[in-house]
Amino acid sequence: MTAVNDTARPGPVEHTGRGPLGTDELAARVARDIPPGSYVNLGIGQPTRVAEHLPPDAGIVLHTENGMLGMGPAAVGDEVDPDLTNAGKVPVTELPGAAYFHHADSFAMMRGGHLDVCVLGAFQVSARGDLANWHTGDPDAVPAVGGAMDLAVGARRVLVMMRLFARDGSPKLVPACTYPLTGAGCVGQVYTDHGVFVPGPDGVRVVETFGVTVAELRERLPVELLG
Repeated sequence: MTAVNDTARPGPVEHTGRGPLGTDELAARVARDIPPGSYVNLGIGQPTRVAEHLPPDAGIVLHTENGMLGMGPAAVGDEVDPDLTNAGKVPVTELPGAAYFHHADSFAMMRGGHLDVCVLGAFQVSARGDLANWHTGDPDAVPAVGGAMDLAVGARRVLVMMRLFARDGSPKLVPACTYPLTGAGCVGQVYTDHGVFVPGPDGVRVVETFGVTVAELRERLPVELLG
């Protein structure tokens, strides 16, 4: 597999002959951009689906913060071992050469710059790449930071996989995050059901759209869209 170099593209690609991406389609789109041989952490929730779309021969090694390298796809049927789960407590398989280690060692890998890529979900991403994904700030909400802060500052490249709009229709790609930050300026690329975006100091560059045009997104998003 060859990683796509989106920075080399002259302008956004608009896929208007279809609708927005489904979850598995989105996971496959993220997987396409992960370079062969990478050490990768997949965040809890939707990002775990990326594991199902990584080519077996790409040499990509999955890390899970509860202490495992060499994680395989989700376990089903007789493969399920209650002692073998990812950080979201979902049963997973192990690949040949898999290794297990203490939780503290796992976090040392995350904080020490030993992971090439992490894929995280988000409540909000700002136009400059700030990430908010652990707490909405609501009094009744249960905060769930997990290892997100460690990954946001420790992984060499942070990718976000999320829906572009919340259930109430509000955009999740915003000029500035209104929820508590997980990390500042850490997001390299944002993958959503409606498009792929690169945040930056000059605005948000549109790489690709799905079921919508860049012009239509400009009407719905409160950020400066480039391209």
